[in-house]
Parts: sequence; structure tokens; C-alpha cells
Amino acid sequence: MTLAVYQADALAQLREWTNLHDDELRRRAVQAAGEKNVNALVSLTRAYLTQQGQSGVLTSPRTVEAYALGVRQFLEYADTQAVNLLRPGRHDASGYVAAMLAAGRKPAGVQLKVAAAGCLYRALRWAGATEADPFRDVKVPKDRTPGIVKRPPYSEDDLHDVLEKAGVHEKFLLFLTAHAGLRISEALSLEWEDLDETARRIHVRSGKGRKGRIVAMSTSLARAARHYRALYGPGGPEHSDGRRATPGTHVFRYGSKQTARYHLDKAFRAAGVPFRGFHAGRKYAGTRLIQQIRDFGRVAAHLGHESVDTTRRGYAQLAADDLKNDLTGW
Repeated sequence: MTLAVYQADALAQLREWTNLHDDELRRRAVQAAGEKNVNALVSLTRAYLTQQGQSGVLTSPRTVEAYALGVRQFLEYADTQAVNLLRPGRHDASGYVAAMLAAGRKPAGVQLKVAAAGCLYRALRWAGATEADPFRDVKVPKDRTPGIVKRPPYSEDDLHDVLEKAGVHEKFLLFLTAHAGLRISEALSLEWEDLDETARRIHVRSGKGRKGRIVAMSTSLARAARHYRALYGPGGPEHSDGRRATPGTHVFRYGSKQTARYHLDKAFRAAGVPFRGFHAGRKYAGTRLIQQIRDFGRVAAHLGHESVDTTRRGYAQLAADDLKNDLTGW
């Protein structure tokens, strides 16, 4: 599903709720909460995010889906524990947090589930169904383990081995994540005009928070980009291979992150390297750049972090001695 189609669907779902008279909106929300109607409550939460969320209809599909999953999981808990959604007990929210932690869920994951449940209650208040705000003062313990330790980057050897086995598409995607430090969503959104191999620049137009930025290409990445364009760019022999009705403007043909993950995972398995997601490649780019320039501000700009503090928290604990052999460049 393209972003435009997704946004059109979100607007249609919003209108299903906002076209109702206030009394009918409240009645349906109360009924859905009383029956713990999962589909209706997820729909209400999505409608709330589309109209009242910080980014409105531009809220990323990934965020919306993460919240929808969190709402479903909270409702499953509420059903098994006989929680009255409209009049929750004073310990129901903290009990939910305790149950997730006791089940072994990490604090960061618990925080996301709490955010989703809190959004459900904002949606219910928006609809006039309740005044309850049970997650307002709920505390989730912080995980003090540095992110670079919990989710380390790929090593130089890992990436070298995978590049030896990867196809042209997978190799270029790996370069974009592990050299340019692009998020997977940013890489898959690239169009041909966004790549400038001569100036060695990438124009990221759809960064997190809808912020654009210019990212420098390494020499190796610029070389890979030229090779990839010669094959798959406009006028190249593989630009239209029968899988598209017409040649597209997007650099990659993957229809979704899941498809990209499937193909890159195959390359990792062929190399005998465990695939730990796209972010481990982005972490490699961050650690490599920190080691080279030792400037959190410039690294933050390169990675598209909203705040330098984000970069500092993510990389300040980097054990330089342990990673030194992995950060010598390709």
C-alpha cells in the first residue's frame, strides 16, 4: 500500500467517526469500550491520531500500526483481567505494566505499549466516552544498558562477508544503511533524482518527522550507486523488467520493508551471518562516523537525529577499543 493510499484510508476511517453527531460518537465509543470491541477501539484510536495526533494525517504508517498493535494487546489484557475500560481501577494500569515486565518484556517495549494504551484513553476522552486517564502517572523502569551494547552494530567482517554474497539490489541497500546511515524507510523512499553520484550526495526527502536532509556518500557508496544506476536507472538495461507496468521513479523495487527484509535476510544467511535488522547497519554508520570525526553534532545531522542528545545517548558509551578493528572503513 502506497503512502497516499494509506493516508486516504486513514481519512476515510476518520470520517466514519467525525461524521457522527456528538451524542452518537459518544454512544458508539461507550458501546465499543463496554463490549471491548477490539476492531472498533483500534479504529477509534486511529481516527484520533489522524485528527488530533501531533502529525495528524501525516503520522507515519509504522507509528499507527505500532499503536494499533499496542491497543490490541492492552485490550487482551483488559479482557482477561476483567478491567472496566470506562471506569478502570486505580491499580489497573500499573498492574498491566507489572504483568509485561514479569513476562520478560524489556522496559523500552513496555514504554511503547503504555504509550499505545494511553493513546486509546485519549481517543475515548476525545469521543466523550470517559474522563479516565489511568496511564497518566504510570512509571516504567528505565533500562540503563546503553543501546550500543543492547543492539550492537554489524562488524566490518560481517558486512564484508554479506557483500560477497549479496545481489546488486541487496548490496546497494546495505551500502545505504551501513555507509550513509539511512533508515530503511528513507532508503526505500529514494527516487533517482535524489542520488547525485558526481557531487556524492543523497537528498533524503522523507526523513523521520518529515524532515529532509543531505547525506554525503562515501567513495565506496558513490561507486556502488553508479554501478546500480547503470543497470537499474532510467535508460539502463534492467530499468523495466516486466514486474512493473511502467518504469518507476523509485530506486528500489521492493514493495515493502518486509520484502526488503526477506531479500536481505537471504543474503545474510548465504554469508552465514545472523541478520539483526536494518538498524544494526545504521549503527555501524554511526559508530564509524563517530570514530572518524568525533563530533556528535555532525553525526546527528548525518543520521537525521532530531536532537544531538539522541546521538550522544546512543553513542557516548561506545567502547572504542573493542570496536576499533571494525571501524577502519571499507
